[in-house]
Amino acid sequence: MSGVVVVGAQWGDEGKGKIVDWLSHRADVVVRFQGGHNAGHTLVIGNKTYKLNLLPSGVVRGGKLSIIGNGVVVDPWQLISEMDGMAEGGVVLTPDDLYLADNACLILPWHRDLDAARESALAGAKIGTTKRGIGPAYEDRVGRRAIRVADLADEAALDMKLERLIAHHTPLRKGLGIDAPDAAALKAELLKIAPRILSHARPVWKDMDGFVRAGKRILFEGAQGVMLDVDHGTYPYVTSSNVVAGNASAGSGVGPRAVSYVLGLAKAYTTRVGAGPFPTEQDNEIGERLGTAGHEFGTVTGRKRRCGWFDAVMVRQACATSGVTGLALTKLDVLDGFEEIHICTGYKLHGQEIDYFPAGVTDQAAVEPIYETMPGWSETTRGARSWNDLPAQAIKYIRRLEELVGCPAALVSTSPEREDVVLIRDPFEG
Repeated sequence: MSGVVVVGAQWGDEGKGKIVDWLSHRADVVVRFQGGHNAGHTLVIGNKTYKLNLLPSGVVRGGKLSIIGNGVVVDPWQLISEMDGMAEGGVVLTPDDLYLADNACLILPWHRDLDAARESALAGAKIGTTKRGIGPAYEDRVGRRAIRVADLADEAALDMKLERLIAHHTPLRKGLGIDAPDAAALKAELLKIAPRILSHARPVWKDMDGFVRAGKRILFEGAQGVMLDVDHGTYPYVTSSNVVAGNASAGSGVGPRAVSYVLGLAKAYTTRVGAGPFPTEQDNEIGERLGTAGHEFGTVTGRKRRCGWFDAVMVRQACATSGVTGLALTKLDVLDGFEEIHICTGYKLHGQEIDYFPAGVTDQAAVEPIYETMPGWSETTRGARSWNDLPAQAIKYIRRLEELVGCPAALVSTSPEREDVVLIRDPFEG
């Protein structure tokens, strides 16, 4: 048995969708283990582009079982919408193709209301949430009042959960100037979609245990990036779940022995959506060039991404907290044509050099990057599928990143196209 966890080693948007899709032909099972439909994965396959938010990226690869694990908060209406959209594109997902953990918690319209109202009330201190209800849904999960998938089959349990939710959400909504919640209307909406959702619901932990015992190859798909982890990221400018690889077990219902390899994804430069510290940000012509060449707009929000040079300090820290075995370097082709490329190798904080991203919000905003400069390359890397196709200077750049991060490269992606990948070491082979 081999289990490969895919995590982002920056602030998300590293290209996990393409890499998971590319790796999924080597896997038997693909499972999402955290996050919600705030994740945005774009897959380019031939002349078709698929934009996924909640569904595992392996769904477009025929004959692969896809699973939404218990660690994911699920908007049931979004799930139905995505499944219908896939069907229109020729990919029909039956209950045999897509499993949904029956103990996963639901995102409700009330959560979206709270998310949007809170973000608007923050004025100049916005976190940059997608306003899709993910944070409030995780709050209700931890507060032991969430509605779970299994509750859709139990009207008595649904009534009890709604009563608890009403008691919590009514004063919150009043304080934010939102109309009082209507439990009867929400119950009717949930019961209407219940048959469709429940057809995919299963005790996923039991299925996963069977797959592990049978020696199946499992691909664990994470969302966002480690530096958005609620504990290890740039708090409070983070997501509401644990993004680190260690959560793959808890979020899918298997023990840690199911994981044999952790693949950390990083762009050949750095991007970030929304607010928060970004030491290597280039708010200038370089940033514009990176953004234009990389088509840097959020899949979920459409917001323009902030762009900057590769931050080896941040990626090294992300790899350490996730136990990354190998790197997948993406969007190398975006750097084609740069005469010089800068790499952040350390920080200065209050006049002192440090080699880590500090936890304090004030210190995070105050760190200054220390750069190393390398020559760029004039040749193109776009579409390369073997090591020999890469320019010598591009190879030197990859090797230098390996040294600075302390982790070997396993894959290099050279375009959005599905098969444009340089395989250095197959994660499923260890």
